[in-house]
Amino acid sequence: MINLKRFHHVAYRCIDTKETVEWYKDKLNMELTVAIAENEVPSTKAPDPYMHTFLDAGMGNVLAFFEIPNSPKMGRDENTPTWVQHIALEVEDLDALVAAKEELEGKGVEVLGPVNHGVFKSIYFFDPNGHRLELAANTGTPEQFAELKRVAPLMVEEWSQTKRAPRHAAWLHEQD
Repeated sequence: MINLKRFHHVAYRCIDTKETVEWYKDKLNMELTVAIAENEVPSTKAPDPYMHTFLDAGMGNVLAFFEIPNSPKMGRDENTPTWVQHIALEVEDLDALVAAKEELEGKGVEVLGPVNHGVFKSIYFFDPNGHRLELAANTGTPEQFAELKRVAPLMVEEWSQTKRAPRHAAWLHEQD
């Protein structure tokens, strides 16, 4: 059986490597740990120069970016709403979330939230590449998380048959 330890890295495309690295350092205090550049893609042998950077997102988590200048201009999936695809990072607690919002806004970043998701609260903003970011602080109890885990398979099964929101965890948003 496969035994996963954690994400090694999650990679996204960026428009400008230097701007991206500086933005994540300035706005989220993420340190650049690795930069790899090749003129040929190792896995495919395609002659396609790229810069691949790795940023420390804390606790062994790595957020990576590729700049690929010979490819068509970067865009987004126009068939998917902007709120769907995002990078969510956890902060220590609600106080840290509020402080992060104030700090980001002080650095000129437009921030939405905090939004209450029942067992965590989040703020949302965009990086210079158009990637949506979320900072989240858990607020739920161990019992609430256990109940969510218990009903998750039931919800997936019901959703697969109806494509309508199951009510098993409706209590999450009824607390507002």
